[in-house]
Formats: sequence, structure tokens, C-alpha cells
Amino acid sequence: MELKIGTNIILESISSETTEKFRCKIVEQKNNVIYIDYPVNTATNKTAFLFEGGQYRASFVDEAKVAHAFKTQVLGRVKSNIPMIMLSFPTDEEIIKIQRREFVRVETPVDVAIEFDHQFYQFVTEDISAGGIAIIVNQSVSFKENDEIQLTIVLPFSNSNDGIKYVQTSARVVRFIEKDNRVIVPLQFTNTDDVDRQNIIRFCFERQLKIRKKETTF
Repeated sequence: MELKIGTNIILESISSETTEKFRCKIVEQKNNVIYIDYPVNTATNKTAFLFEGGQYRASFVDEAKVAHAFKTQVLGRVKSNIPMIMLSFPTDEEIIKIQRREFVRVETPVDVAIEFDHQFYQFVTEDISAGGIAIIVNQSVSFKENDEIQLTIVLPFSNSNDGIKYVQTSARVVRFIEKDNRVIVPLQFTNTDDVDRQNIIRFCFERQLKIRKKETTF
């Protein structure tokens, strides 16, 4: 399998006691070796230095939006125009397709900023999932069905350690729905990286627990 230059990869440590995750990009590929830029720790946003021999689980999403995973090992470093790290790359038979379950949709208000055709809008969601959101449209807009728009989603976690996460992604306008004298517009994410997707999944899970807790108190 040939990976496209610039493909985002998430590395998850499997050779240390603590599970750390790093994000990086493919810079070059030669046969069974891929070259990545220096990875960034997803928790600290600091550049990480991977030790030679370290083993990781790598995952990426191809151009067809299919997720894949494989085991890899750090082979060394390369000094070129940009510093790179060499990782082993397996045969096609050793690359696993990740079967994604249907994303859980949670009804909760979240602030969303939208950019389309150099115009900016602010909305609140009707619901959210790792696959997309539905926004409540209370003003005239220039985008229409099947248009691709840019989103900035604000995720206010209850856990003080998480704070507020900002997810920037693109989305396709699915349709306009009139519901209870309101206009609801479902949006399907089209370019969400694994880190942002995991943040959305964690946020949805947190909100689910919060909703269930409220229901059990009545």
C-alpha cells in the first residue's frame, strides 16, 4: 500500500507502561519504510522524541475515508531538509481495516462557528456525534444542500483537566429540515482527524453520562 504524502497518522505506544498518543504526517515512503515528521504528543501538544526500537500502533484514514491500523517500530532518524523519523511499514496483509460502529448522537447544545464563501455564522447544535452535527439555523444563510463548509466546534468538558477543546473540521450540508417551527440542518463531517474525533467521542460519552444521571435523580 502506498500512503499519500501528508497523510495524518496517530501513533499509540505499545512498548511502554503508559499509553501515549502522538500525531504526525507522512513525509516520504520507500518500500517497507515510511518517513514522518517529528510527532506531537496529543495530550501536551509538545514535540516528542521517539526512541529507536520503540513499538507503536499506527492508525490512519485513507482517501476513501476508510480507517486502517498496523504495528510499527522506530528504525531511526534522518537529517534532511526537515528532520524525519523512520518507521517500519508492513505488507498489505498486515494492515487491518478498522470497522467503525455507528456513531452515537447526543442531543446537547454546543457552540459552532461556520465559515462559507468568506461569510461567518454562529449557531448552536441540536445534537452532536463523531460523524456530524445538526445545527439550529435561526438566520438566513448562503450555504445550501451539499455545500462544504468549515466548522469550529467548542467542546466544554466538565472535567477541569480537559477544559475546552476546539475542533476544526469541514462538513457537508446534508439537508434543511423544518421541525417545531425551527430549521434544523444536519452536517456530515468530511475531514476530521483521529484526535478531534476522539475528543468528540469523549465529549458525547460525558454528556450521555450527565443526561443519565439527571434522569435517575427524578
